[in-house]
Amino acid sequence: MLETVMQLTLFAGTGAAAIFGYVKARTFVRQRLRFVEVAQTPIAPVVAGSVAALASLPIVAIIPLIGVPTALIFGVSVGAGVLHGARDIRRHLPPG
Repeated sequence: MLETVMQLTLFAGTGAAAIFGYVKARTFVRQRLRFVEVAQTPIAPVVAGSVAALASLPIVAIIPLIGVPTALIFGVSVGAGVLHGARDIRRHLPPG
């Protein structure tokens, strides 16, 4: 019983971290990196996701209950947020 509750709590924490990373990255790209051309390149989501995953690895090392998959999921969500933020910018800017 206690193990199931612990697993559900960790799953919820992983989901919350993924949602937080996605929303913050997308908002940051849409608001702050609107005129930065490097943020519009296809490699930007890969770089942002990799940096986010590597930056979260020390936290994973400190807290033993959180595993490496949580850091990887966080990195993927940040990369997806950057990708969709850049796509939002391209859709809302007038052609030219």
